Amino acid sequence: MSRELIEDAFAGKVPLEEARAAVDEAIAGLDNGSLRVAEKVDGEWRVNTWLKEAILLYFRLREMTTFEVGPFEFHDKIPLKHNLASQQVRVVPPGTVRYGAFCEPGVIVMPGYVNIGARVGTGSMVDTWATVGSCAQIGRNVHLSGGVGIGGVLEPPSARPVIIEDGAFIGSRSIVVEGVIVGERAVLGANTVIAANTPIIDVTGAEPVEHRGRVPAGSVVVPGTRPKSFPAGSYQLSCALIVGHRTERTDEKTALNEYLRDLGVQL
Repeated sequence: MSRELIEDAFAGKVPLEEARAAVDEAIAGLDNGSLRVAEKVDGEWRVNTWLKEAILLYFRLREMTTFEVGPFEFHDKIPLKHNLASQQVRVVPPGTVRYGAFCEPGVIVMPGYVNIGARVGTGSMVDTWATVGSCAQIGRNVHLSGGVGIGGVLEPPSARPVIIEDGAFIGSRSIVVEGVIVGERAVLGANTVIAANTPIIDVTGAEPVEHRGRVPAGSVVVPGTRPKSFPAGSYQLSCALIVGHRTERTDEKTALNEYLRDLGVQL
């Protein structure tokens, strides 16, 4: 079985060359969307560790190659994605989707980047200079604004990738890394940075409620700071603040823009 062979090769139980066909098959599955690095099962995200192992083995098996696309020259181990028109995926020069990534029909990639193992859902936009790191899972109807950085999580293979669920809006220059999950329909204001240990504090109630590693669905989040004492004095450390929550009433585009404007959220 391909999975068992990949796991054995990654563990050093069999020679790498014996797993070449299995690795190629796995990467082809990621590229055509029949396989995915992470999937939601019974409401929870599950990592298919063996596919991340396949990607790491693929790097070891591939040799550096020079290839040209129009006026552009590339020197890399991984080719670019092909047959975009038949897949109904729009990629604007010099945007790049790497082989082994999958974009559902209707995805638009402006001059941004989608790395191997990543998946982008239908209706989503990867805006100018936005990056989708290796194995990141971007849901449907997601907007990644200009300059957004979605981190890649390839090692260790068991680590959860960054996940942006359906309908989320990630504001300009925001960064999401270290396996953070951004829940459905959440909004991150411009310049919001969230890592695994970033405090995500809901300040909409009488008492603050703190989250880490996951932005709750429908949350409206902005960058913030909170004080922390050190021997040398008290300093402001970064955090993220939940300042509102999307509702059915605010989901209509005009109403949402007005709601965000009232909250002072910049996108």
